[in-house]
Amino acid sequence: MTEFDYDLFVIGAGSGGVRAARIAAQNGAKVAIAEEHRVGGTCVIRGCVPKKLMVYASQFSEHFEDAAGFGWTVPEATFDWRTLIANKDHEIDRLNAIYIRNLTNSGVDLIMSRAQVEGPHTVRIAMEERTVTARVILIATGGTPWLDTELPGIEHVITSNEVFYLKEQPRRVIVAGGGYIAVEFAGIFNGLGSETTLVYRGGEILRGFDNELRASLRKEMEKKGVQFVFNDIFTKIEKTEAGLLATMRSGETLEADAILFATGRWPATEGLGLDAAGVAMNERGAVIVDHEGRTSVPSIYAVGDVTDRINLTPVAIREGHAFADTVFGNRPVKVDHTLVPTAVFSQPELGTVGLTQEEALEVYDQVDVYSTSFRPTLHTLSGRDERMFMKVLVDAETDRVLGVHLMGHGAGELIQVLGIAVKMGATKADFDATVAVHPTAAEELVTMRSPTHQLRREAA
Repeated sequence: MTEFDYDLFVIGAGSGGVRAARIAAQNGAKVAIAEEHRVGGTCVIRGCVPKKLMVYASQFSEHFEDAAGFGWTVPEATFDWRTLIANKDHEIDRLNAIYIRNLTNSGVDLIMSRAQVEGPHTVRIAMEERTVTARVILIATGGTPWLDTELPGIEHVITSNEVFYLKEQPRRVIVAGGGYIAVEFAGIFNGLGSETTLVYRGGEILRGFDNELRASLRKEMEKKGVQFVFNDIFTKIEKTEAGLLATMRSGETLEADAILFATGRWPATEGLGLDAAGVAMNERGAVIVDHEGRTSVPSIYAVGDVTDRINLTPVAIREGHAFADTVFGNRPVKVDHTLVPTAVFSQPELGTVGLTQEEALEVYDQVDVYSTSFRPTLHTLSGRDERMFMKVLVDAETDRVLGVHLMGHGAGELIQVLGIAVKMGATKADFDATVAVHPTAAEELVTMRSPTHQLRREAA
């Protein structure tokens, strides 16, 4: 008889946890996974997937307008929020069922309950008031929206957890924050016809992205009608007969029907019992792990956003798979966290991989910048004033491509393919040797022959 109830117990049935559980089970392990909400995690239930569906919905307002330039006569369009939410919910239910089916078909025991760590090999199932033992425990609880609980009136705001379930479309929306979620939802609400204002404490959106890319996107969003308030923070939020009244540090007041706080996410470790079990965490509550995902307790591992490394769903999936292969498949795998491509489903869309211009100059003495901004063919007949932007950064000494940054239609799809080339170490000469596909916007990536800027760092 085995010493433990399970070989592996996973806490959190999001993307990383589900992948780890399934692969470990396929490798012959006896596995259980606990989830207190719905199987699929943030990405599937209240994140990437429903958000992308809402992005698609919000883009139709421009599609209808653009059609006229191509000869179409489109009757005046109307939008029904409740239909969108109902159809979105139906799709999320379908995906949730698929995740559950994939787990059970893999032989994983699914436990719908909050679970807490009580020791190196012990987990308490809260709703069943029992404990189980496992040779290995995996923490995959992801992240949770951060809110300033000291802000007067914070109880009146919503986060990305609630925004997908609003019963009515708010006519006026304030989005607080400047990252992925804030920028994407500002575009969604604006595209659906809500009066939208983005408030950010910094001076420009999307901190950490290439500065030129950030500024280019903000300008395009302004053209579309999104209003921005920078270098300001909330001091008070009040509920009034007309909706919500936000008072800013600058003294300005803003009115809205809904205020969405997208001011960052923190690792979801509170109340998991990790402290008592001896698992080391940093000041943000993130679980500290080594390259294999192992924590300071040898039998406890962690993957995904709860480790606060690269907080992207595909990274969590890769980490979960690598963990299961390494620990239960006798196939040691080390996840490479460098050169990870990513997209922001803003409007227009962003795609980026590799170093920003600012990062490149910190590492390399000579950087050649190839960039272009142009009106894509899509908008020549529509008459829409929207630019596409592309930038390729090259190490002038080795000719290796250091980073690619895109803004425009299909940027997310493009960056996935470009990510392969950059990861393989492609050079600018490789780009130049590739025959262009015409007529496409992407052909600009292989036809930029001369640097727009040659940046050189002075010798010390």
